[in-house]
Order: sequence, then C-alpha cells, then structure tokens
Amino acid sequence: MSLATILSRASVGIEAPPVQVEVHITGGLPKFAIVGLPEATVRESKDRVRSAIINSGFDFPKRRITVSLAPAELPKDGSRFDLPIACGILAATGQLSHERLQEHELIGELALDGALRRTGGSLPAALRVRDAGRILVVPANDAHEAELAAGARLFSARNLAEVHAQLMGDCIPRPADAAPPARAATVEDLRDVQRQYTARRALELAAAGGHNLLMLGPPGTGKTMLATRLPGILPSMTEEESLESAMVRSVSALGFDSEHWGIRPFRAPHHSASSAAIVGGGAIPSPGEISLAHHGVLFLDELPEFSRVVLETLREPLESGCVTISRASRQASFPARFQLVAAMNPCPCGMLGDAAGTCRCSVEQVARYRSRVSGPLLDRIDLHVDVPRLHGDDDSGPAEPSASVRERVAGARARQIERAGKPNQRLAVGDLRKHCAVGPSGRRLLARAMEKLHLSARARDRVLRVARTIADLAQADEIDDRHVAEAVSFRTLDRGAGRGFE
Repeated sequence: MSLATILSRASVGIEAPPVQVEVHITGGLPKFAIVGLPEATVRESKDRVRSAIINSGFDFPKRRITVSLAPAELPKDGSRFDLPIACGILAATGQLSHERLQEHELIGELALDGALRRTGGSLPAALRVRDAGRILVVPANDAHEAELAAGARLFSARNLAEVHAQLMGDCIPRPADAAPPARAATVEDLRDVQRQYTARRALELAAAGGHNLLMLGPPGTGKTMLATRLPGILPSMTEEESLESAMVRSVSALGFDSEHWGIRPFRAPHHSASSAAIVGGGAIPSPGEISLAHHGVLFLDELPEFSRVVLETLREPLESGCVTISRASRQASFPARFQLVAAMNPCPCGMLGDAAGTCRCSVEQVARYRSRVSGPLLDRIDLHVDVPRLHGDDDSGPAEPSASVRERVAGARARQIERAGKPNQRLAVGDLRKHCAVGPSGRRLLARAMEKLHLSARARDRVLRVARTIADLAQADEIDDRHVAEAVSFRTLDRGAGRGFE
C-alpha cells in the first residue's frame, strides 16, 4: 500500500484534539510536501524525518511524498508530529505493518539520529487517548508525565526503532524510566511571622474560603513574608486539581516538573510584566501567570506599580476562573482559578501613617497613587488588611505554626464543600441566599456599612462570603452580628472608608 494513516494529537490550550496523519506516496520527481495548516516547526519536520529514517536503518523513498494533517482547518504547531509522519512513511512503503496502527496514537519529536525527544503536552494527550481506549506512544522523557493519567495505556520509546518494534508486535512494553512523582513539603512556615495578628487572621480567612487578599502597609512590615506562607496553610490539592495544574505546566514554556506535583503553585511576577505575560498570549497562545497559578496563589507585590491595562485584565478571570486568548486564526482557553494576593504601600514613599517615617506626600499624590487600583478591581478583592510597622520588642515567643492553622483551614473548607460543593469565595448569588442568611440585626449592620463605605452590590456579596467563612472557622451554623462586623472590618480600602464607620 502507498497510503497510510497514523493517529496523533495536537495541542490547543490544555486540550489535545485528534489529528489524522495521512501519508501518500506516488511516483514522480522526489518531493516532500506537508499540508493541513502546518506552522514553521511542522514544515521543518521534513528534514528531521528524512535523517531519522535513514539513520535508523530504514529506507527513505525517493518518490513524491504528500503528508496531510487532518482536520485541515486546525492549525498545527510544534514538533510532536515528527514520529507519526515517520511511521506513516514506513507504513506507506511496506516497512511497517498496518495491522496495529489504529490501536495506537503517536506523538514525539525526532532527532537526526532517530532518537525521540520530549515535546511537552503529553499529559493532556494521555488523558484523551485513555478515553478513546487506545495506546499512546510517547518519548521516554515524557513517560513520567503521561503516567499521571491513571488507567492510560502507554508505551515509552527511546528511538524510532523501538516504536517500529512495538507497532510490529516485536517489543514488550517496559516500565517507564522515571519514577512516579512525589509530593514535596512546603518550607515557609507561618511561625516566622511575629505578631501581626490582624494580618495573620486575614491570611487564615483567605485560606479557609479561597478569598482574594490585599495587604496595605509601609515597606518591611512582612507583607511578602505573609504572602509566601499562604500556600503552606491551604488545603491539600485534590487529584483533579493536581492534574489540571500539571496540564497547564505541561503546555507552557516551563514544562512539566514532577517536583511540583501536588504542590499549590505560587507565582510572583515582577510589576514590569506585560499583559501577555500575566494573562497569556503570543502568536501561538500560551498560558500566562494567572494560568500557571491555577489552583494556587498569584502574588502581585507593589500592586499600583503594575500597568493599569494589566490590572484591568485580571477582572474577568477573577470572576470566571478561565481566560480565552483569541487570535486571527486560532483561539485557546486556559484555566485560571487562582487566589489573588496583593501588597501595596499606603503612599508613593510608603511612610504614610508610620510614626517612624517622615511622609511628605500630598493628599493629591496619595489619592493619585491609590487610584491606580480601580474600584472594580478592589470590589473583587474580598479582604483588605493593614499591615502596620510594629514597634518595641518583636521577640514575643514562637508564633502559631502553619500546621495548626492548616488544620483549622481544612476543617472550615470541608464544611464548605459538604454544604455547597465549593469554597465560599465561589458562591453564586443564588447560593448566598441559601447559605449566607443573616439575621435582622446583621442585615441592618450590613446596610449601614454599605451606606458609610459606599459598598457596591458586588462588595456586599463579598462581605457575606467572608462572614460565612468566619462562621465556618468558628464552627457556627448561622452568621451572626460578630461575623458580619469582622467581615466589614476587612473593607478598609473601599471608597469612603476614610470618613469612618460607626
């Protein structure tokens, strides 16, 4: 036969749509053509495939070769189609049996000597191939990633010859070279944060309910230290969360790393980062920092120093938990269910309200500085907390460790999952009526807060979510006045807060 079809997978966001690699060999002057919207890397595979076939001891046909990547309307990029193209040529020239081709799917980049190199994105492919009931052939360096797809049938190969032997039925699948990934321990412990009781309380509430947090205070008061310890008190990742986080890393420039398996990501981009770096983008859409922080923490230090355009792009992902990147010829969606933690100074010089400082910023300068963070973005941040400079002796004995706080957080989160199936931060408006009922006095208190602090309806809903988390940490079934009052106290940056609330 001069026609062969090999099954493979493309990479679009964290999805792996099926691709049929059709190879047709006919007479005529030697020519190697690839059609089906191939990008530059795919077109360059002609030279890699030719050398790999020859150096692996097979014959390369000196005839007209046409490779079609179907569906034709799906853009193809990357080097993952090297292996299926090479096997298609071998099958079309009779050097490879057709009998077992339809039960296998192949991805992998070929070196000039026929060795297989990792391509990334093998975990999403393994999950889809598992659902299709086929065997996935991957490079040996990608095996430890693909094996995370529980129940998937895999064959890891080091070179083209081993793939040929597997498809001919002459090779027995061997265990992957890499060991299963292990969970690493978080080093940063909350016991290092002395005093700062209000900030520690806000951090515990943020962890328990999945709430976004903004810390305001002069330099050197421990805002960054607090932020870096949030992952250590968050509940352990579920298997599904770990898979989603691993898939994002798999399709990113970082690549999959077994050391990060089961560990909530912590991303802290510099304030000079562009919107494409934060949200994602590029000619071939790739995930940004908000997707790399999926099911983890995104820490934005010096929040007002970020571009206004960058900050405004966070508003939709904070609500929807995903981001869609559109280009002229393609569209890709990435998950972005991250927990935002931000820090900022109270004024341009950072010393406003600090007795030890000498702030000379005018009222206009302070207002202009704080206005860089828009009201709509502040509305989406549940907790605002002051982190003041503490004077006197800081040696007040060992603080409560992360393990103790994490135990309380896990208990509160379990109550939320049992009650609503999700953390309090993700409660919809209808869920608030059902799970966040407040008594008459609590409603009056909340109404006064909305009037004095000029809270929007969105901010009011977030106060209710925080109050529900406070009640969960107290193991209370109902939200009372104390819970509402404490939740309101964490809205200090809302417009009108400076006028006081009585």
